Amino acid sequence: MGEKVLMKGNEAIGEAAIRANCQGFFGYPITPQTEIGAYLSRKMIKINRVFLQAESEIAAINMVYGAAGTGVRTMTSSSSPGISLKAEGISYIAGAELPCVIVNIVRGGPGLGSIQPAQSDYFQATKGGSHGDFNMPVYAPASVQEMVDLVQDAFDTADMYRTPVMVMGDGMLGQMMEPVEFKERQPKSLPEKTWAADGLKGRKKHNVINSLYLKSEDLERHNLKLQAKFAEIKKNETRYELYRCDGEVDLIMVAYGTTSRICKNVVKMAEKEGIKLGLIRPITLWPFPIEAFEKTIKTTKHGYISVEMSCGQMVEDVRLSVEGRKPVHFYGRTGGMVPHPEDILGKVREIVGGAK
Repeated sequence: MGEKVLMKGNEAIGEAAIRANCQGFFGYPITPQTEIGAYLSRKMIKINRVFLQAESEIAAINMVYGAAGTGVRTMTSSSSPGISLKAEGISYIAGAELPCVIVNIVRGGPGLGSIQPAQSDYFQATKGGSHGDFNMPVYAPASVQEMVDLVQDAFDTADMYRTPVMVMGDGMLGQMMEPVEFKERQPKSLPEKTWAADGLKGRKKHNVINSLYLKSEDLERHNLKLQAKFAEIKKNETRYELYRCDGEVDLIMVAYGTTSRICKNVVKMAEKEGIKLGLIRPITLWPFPIEAFEKTIKTTKHGYISVEMSCGQMVEDVRLSVEGRKPVHFYGRTGGMVPHPEDILGKVREIVGGAK
């Protein structure tokens, strides 16, 4: 075991990116993720890597496009309104099949909203994130340690599939401090970047990075290629945690990120009242862990409840996974309000009919 260090979530993300060999960071400050850029601004120049505070979020994502096109590991970070500004560039990156990591530390919306934590960017992240037929893997850490691990995993996933990858936390995770360990990681066998626009290097023609296809037949062929890649990602990269879902349970909660930590406390609180709860925690929001529902559909008496810091977004994927076989309930807080364990437990009591 390595030595643990007490770090703020945002700063831990920056350090994880450095250790994952990120060569270029391009970003723009916005609360509650500004410390990511601030940390990297101090560290990157000392190790001869690129840190650039762009003039806008739009400029930053297009700089990511350019740097990723040369084959180096590249990252940007922002919070909700900033990710919206990056959306066009994210689609270009997906269309050009460029690997990069995008961090979103979510705040309340819509509009400028608030600087408090939220999960209301779920639709934006998981349903493409921009225009066109594409998806990108989305990791949802639930601790500062998991932020570190998943940022490093995200770089590998991006390189493996030539795709943008999002790590989506909330403002609470970004600002909290917890002990983290930077573990020795075994290098993965990743494909060589023979596609990179990094000079001839013995080739007869320069590599060209592009997402423009003027002939409909060519664009359809490209889209079908992308869809085949997304199918591979679904097959290989879906991740989730089942917590206390063994045997028959009264109700299964579904939650991710900070909310899942609160729900684990609710499981313990309910147990004292004779109510048996389980929890499905998606670690990848896309691909969504449908398999977790197949494993638990026969053992939950009262179905599922999606608990979110939103008005109800992930609940739609829960319903699609359950396919009407069991009831699906919802409990959410919005606008930067964090669900309270007692309130969640009150909703649980309503559904299961109180203590057993």
